[in-house]
Amino acid sequence: MQTTFTEDQLKDPGTARANEILRACVHCGFCTATCPTYQVLGDELDSPRGRIYLIKDMLENERVPDEKTVTHIDRCLSCLACMTTCPSGVHYMHLVDHARDYIERHYDRPWSDRALRWVLSKILPYPMRFRIALLGARIGRPFVRFMPDARLRAMLEMAPKQIPPVSRNDDPQSFAPATPRKMRVALMTGCAQRALNTDINDATIRLLTRLGCEVVVAEGAGCCGALTHHMGKTDESHATAAKNIRAWAAELDGEGLDAVVINTSGCGTTVKDYGHMFRNDPLAEDAARVSAIAKDVSEVLMDLDLPAGSAPELSVAYHAACSLQHGQQIKTYPKDLLKRAGFTVAEPTDPHLCCGSAGTYNLMQPAISKQLKERKVQTLEAVRPDVIAAGNIGCMMQIGGGTDLPVVHTVELLDWATGGPKPPALNAADMAVPKLR
Repeated sequence: MQTTFTEDQLKDPGTARANEILRACVHCGFCTATCPTYQVLGDELDSPRGRIYLIKDMLENERVPDEKTVTHIDRCLSCLACMTTCPSGVHYMHLVDHARDYIERHYDRPWSDRALRWVLSKILPYPMRFRIALLGARIGRPFVRFMPDARLRAMLEMAPKQIPPVSRNDDPQSFAPATPRKMRVALMTGCAQRALNTDINDATIRLLTRLGCEVVVAEGAGCCGALTHHMGKTDESHATAAKNIRAWAAELDGEGLDAVVINTSGCGTTVKDYGHMFRNDPLAEDAARVSAIAKDVSEVLMDLDLPAGSAPELSVAYHAACSLQHGQQIKTYPKDLLKRAGFTVAEPTDPHLCCGSAGTYNLMQPAISKQLKERKVQTLEAVRPDVIAAGNIGCMMQIGGGTDLPVVHTVELLDWATGGPKPPALNAADMAVPKLR
């Protein structure tokens, strides 16, 4: 794609990066075939190619974003299926993130949009605030049908029936390996996950220590910054990311780390991009060090050679989170691990399509999100599984709100199959306790 940025414009690092990405695009349109919003809406401007044209025009002309441009960019899930499909290697993620930052700085949103985005940015990244908000949502849930705004209804409907107790495993501390130490890793405990489902971190710690890892929850680490980053709130996202970089760099410089383990794939995609996010920052070197050792928990378990388990005769429908399969290009590890543990694994049709969660997308674009959820649930239920597994808390909440099947994190099943407790979501099912081979 030909671009016409001036030399002065290209002095801005974000614009220079956008220029590189735009020039890589050859207009082929392959991305439209795998774009969820294009599949649902059928509008060229709701495809990656269409959004690229809008972003190019906006940035080159340095114009104030108009409502049309903002609407179509806001509808992007950042599922990154387009990046998997693109034959030219267009790094759409960096482009749309820069566009969102530009919109946040130059577009005057309606007050209701500003209010919603402010509330989400001040609650979701903070576990205790989120817990209080979930409690309020549970109280307000019986009145959901009276809410005039679909986004408010979506917020109330998202609240789980039960709010899990606080897990002390999320506090800064170190967990000793149960066998001779093979690795020393830092576990990212996250933010929303600590309020919505504390079983995931607990299962991760049990599994990793059982396999010979010393697991550290570093002092000062918290939210990865993804939720605010995808809203274009760059200062806020970089502030929270910087805390993680400093916390993990201190561990690297202390007793050392073999990996930063992340069990929420949306966070993993962002942490692995810290090197790019901070490339022009004083923290650039430490950010690059952290990104270099950031790993999804499935990658670490493959390195540790998870032992074969004897799981119950259980059919698992594996949902591939977009941030894992497209953002991190990890496609087979979770399925391979589940099979090694003894589970029967089934995959739905169109596994590349998003479930519609996408961070805060299901709250800000509830109509589109609902259509994607219904499609995803239908394909998962069609394989007639006993349980659905995923590697991202957002996907789990989204899918769980549309099916009666239990939805668990992949690591919970692997923990169970290698000697851990049965996942709480399965406690109501009549399933035998697995045994090690």
